[in-house]
Amino acid sequence: MFSLKGQLAIVTGGGTGLGFAMASCLAASGARVVIVGRRLETLEEAAAKLGPSVNAEQHDVRDLDAANTFMARIEERYGAPGILINNAGVHVKKPIEDHTVDDFRRVMATHVEGAFAMTRAIVPLMKRAGDGRILFITSMTAFVGLPDIVAYSTAKSAYMGMVRSLAAELGPSNIRVNAIAPGWIETPMLHQALDRDPERQQRILRRTPQARFGSPEDIGWAAVFLCSPAASFISGCVLPVDGGASIGL
Repeated sequence: MFSLKGQLAIVTGGGTGLGFAMASCLAASGARVVIVGRRLETLEEAAAKLGPSVNAEQHDVRDLDAANTFMARIEERYGAPGILINNAGVHVKKPIEDHTVDDFRRVMATHVEGAFAMTRAIVPLMKRAGDGRILFITSMTAFVGLPDIVAYSTAKSAYMGMVRSLAAELGPSNIRVNAIAPGWIETPMLHQALDRDPERQQRILRRTPQARFGSPEDIGWAAVFLCSPAASFISGCVLPVDGGASIGL
């Protein structure tokens, strides 16, 4: 019930971080995976590490007009994709006074517009196949207010509406739409933010009921579950994978 054998998955932002971990777990569960991003060299290095069932394809999700062409290329080269994970993103951390309109637009263009364009392009392929799973990677910042990341929080919160609307619209076509909201996960970005701030690190751990950071694979296996037959009656769900941080006191 947890096998993804025979499935083709697309993971945007799949060359590093959580995208890499999700691609690894999907491949381990039997899926063929196409990792997508702007930097071809990074993607090819990641694909070589992930194994023969993973391929790299260069594409910038902000190029909205190219999404349909990209999906057609994927179908021609690999077959019809049954899984899309909208993971690509950028991060800006600044006080609101320094957060420019261009900063805000850049974050929204990658997260919201990019994910919308990729989803819009893949839905006809999934409808033709009579099956599909679309997964958005949101964030605990959609539940918990954190300072200095207004654009990021806004973009991740927008995913909540996209998931619910699309789940309602696409359910009759047997296309499930869900999201994962990661908490504090051990990535290079986390260490960059916290290694020089032990007081903040301890504050985060104190409010996390499991009293630890998550691993990238925690997100990867959650993605496998939501894309697998075991989750066949789950749609419109936003699953926190945060050790309880979004409810911890």
